[in-house]
Amino acid sequence: MSDDRPPRPLLGTDRAVTPVVGKALEAAIVVLFIGLLTSTLFGGVVPGYRSAAGDAVAERSLSGAAARVEQAVPATESATVRLRVDLPDTIRGEHYHVRTDGRALVLDHPHGAVGGRVPLALPDSVTAVDGSWYSAQDPVVRANATASGVVVRLGEERR
Repeated sequence: MSDDRPPRPLLGTDRAVTPVVGKALEAAIVVLFIGLLTSTLFGGVVPGYRSAAGDAVAERSLSGAAARVEQAVPATESATVRLRVDLPDTIRGEHYHVRTDGRALVLDHPHGAVGGRVPLALPDSVTAVDGSWYSAQDPVVRANATASGVVVRLGEERR
């Protein structure tokens, strides 16, 4: 049996689904764009920026700490000097250590892209530099001048 009737013309009420489908596709494209943008930023750009900024903060912190160590060396032969050192609690969101390797300060950070080493400009009267600082503590530098020379020690005070 064949239907020889002509097709019925579409009325305005027959197209009710078209706007809903269009809006759903628009929303899906927006969600896809935001997801792609977010994964791109947090997958590559933001961590790289955090590492570069953390390394710059580490370098400035070490330079400031080295200046305080150099200021602690007493000018007289029998003096003791104690200075507080300002260091940020965290760099790149994590605690870190500052130690000496004889004549330099070294920043050891859990993240491999953050760190540094700054040589100390100390007079010949300084016979030893030792100790370390942990960023969660209050760093202090002590310099004791004796007849045999000046000994500089990095230490901490509990908060």
